[in-house]
Amino acid sequence: MGRLTDAIKHLLIVNVLFFVATNLYGEQMYQWFSLWFPENEHFGIWQILSHMFMHGGFMHILFNMYALWAFGTPLERMWGRNKFLFFYFSAGIGAALIHSGVNYYYFNQGIEALVNAGMAKSQIIEIISGGQYSPDWYNYAPRSVIDNFLSAYNTPAVGASGAVYGILVAFGMSYPNSELFLIFLPIPIKAKFFIPVLIGLDLFSGVTGYSIFGDGIAHFAHVGGALFGFLMMWYWKKNQFNKNRWD
Repeated sequence: MGRLTDAIKHLLIVNVLFFVATNLYGEQMYQWFSLWFPENEHFGIWQILSHMFMHGGFMHILFNMYALWAFGTPLERMWGRNKFLFFYFSAGIGAALIHSGVNYYYFNQGIEALVNAGMAKSQIIEIISGGQYSPDWYNYAPRSVIDNFLSAYNTPAVGASGAVYGILVAFGMSYPNSELFLIFLPIPIKAKFFIPVLIGLDLFSGVTGYSIFGDGIAHFAHVGGALFGFLMMWYWKKNQFNKNRWD
């Protein structure tokens, strides 16, 4: 693919700097820059952007940065730097909005069940704000409802994956016949089939709670980034906007 394009290069540098800082300062970086639930005391509006530069470990940042470079480079060369950055951050913000919206649903579902059991909302918030919960809560609602409620409030989102999923969709719509490989299925699959299957697996995992990719993955953030990426590409193609570069 030749030399690094400008936007990709600077995104890689910023992500690596955040990763190094996270390894130096640890918990403080996660509190400041991860995307927390809006009613959590750690939430800040800047986290809608900053969480895209935070990662949970070496393999997390490695896969995201590889995908950003591999699929983002041809798009930046086609669109220009500014248009690529607009698309990238729009997909990432869209992923954050969908993720937070789903968490609001889980949060309100849990609150409603506990309030209906006779607890005051203020009392519930005070308990979970301290990182606590009562085992009795599982008597008032299904385990999945309480688990999702606690996770929505206490687990922050990190990573560029939402924005990267938007990039994947744009790549698939721009280069549908490019052949890609799944790690666990080493045969070539055209992008127009590969990427919808990948998104479908994330949607399945988000809805069912069963993930073939492991635990701790914000599946609805992936789906949200893909959705916003698709909507932008659909609009651009419909209006022939896709042919214009922003240099």
